[in-house]
Amino acid sequence: MKPLFSQGPSTTARLILLVMLSVLLLTLDHRQGLTDPLRRHLSTLTHPIKMAAELPGNLIDLTGESLRSRRELIAENQRLRDRQKIYEARLQRLDALEVENIRLRRLLDSSYELERPVLIAELLQVDLDPFSHLLQIDKGSAAGVHVGQPVIDSTGVIGQVERVSRLSATVRLISDPSHGLPVQVNRNGLRTVALGTGRINTLSITSLPNNADIRAGDLLVTSGLGGRFPAGYPVGEVRQVVTDPGEPFSRIEVDPLGALGRVQEVLLILERPGRGPDNPAEATPGATDE
Repeated sequence: MKPLFSQGPSTTARLILLVMLSVLLLTLDHRQGLTDPLRRHLSTLTHPIKMAAELPGNLIDLTGESLRSRRELIAENQRLRDRQKIYEARLQRLDALEVENIRLRRLLDSSYELERPVLIAELLQVDLDPFSHLLQIDKGSAAGVHVGQPVIDSTGVIGQVERVSRLSATVRLISDPSHGLPVQVNRNGLRTVALGTGRINTLSITSLPNNADIRAGDLLVTSGLGGRFPAGYPVGEVRQVVTDPGEPFSRIEVDPLGALGRVQEVLLILERPGRGPDNPAEATPGATDE
């Protein structure tokens, strides 16, 4: 007679048996690699799923790295542009200094300086009214800008600071009808004053007699008189000299070298260490830059 309920191994015995079997399989697999083919097939089957799961994270990492690289490139380009403008501002005086050194090579105490510290500023507003040529820049007294400070670009003199607030300043261009700038002929040192005409592309000289040694093509540079502009910065090139026997003075037109109507960024010449805008050593009595 069959028993009503057949009794198998206990749960504990089954567990022990399974553990022993697992250990045996692990040992055999470790030594002989029995399950390697199965793992390879399973890995091949699950690879697309793994790649799909990792794709969002990879895209986020790639996007972040790309944005960081772009920001770094933009910042580096801006630093290089600023450095280029500073170097161009320094190099524009080389021609003037070369001629001056030849003419005054015996003067060992020449006061000309090739390098002056500069501050880069960008334009905020332009006012080219025929009676007033003004620029507004994004640097003010908080950055060390002061009234009368000379302003140049990479090719020549632009103007000088007229009004200053904490975060901005107003620059009067050398083409303004009320502006006069002491200059000298780079070829021979002849001194005069270049006046604004209200035209962005023309300066004039009205104080030289008909027999003055000046001719078309002469380079005009700042003379340093007046104490506002350091000597030797390019101002313009003589376009034409018109003499009239009935008039005591020549009519001279000058092409400004600075990009007065196209400038986007300007350079403000800073004071030498130890000298401020109000230091008497910066001024020459009897001469002013209006």
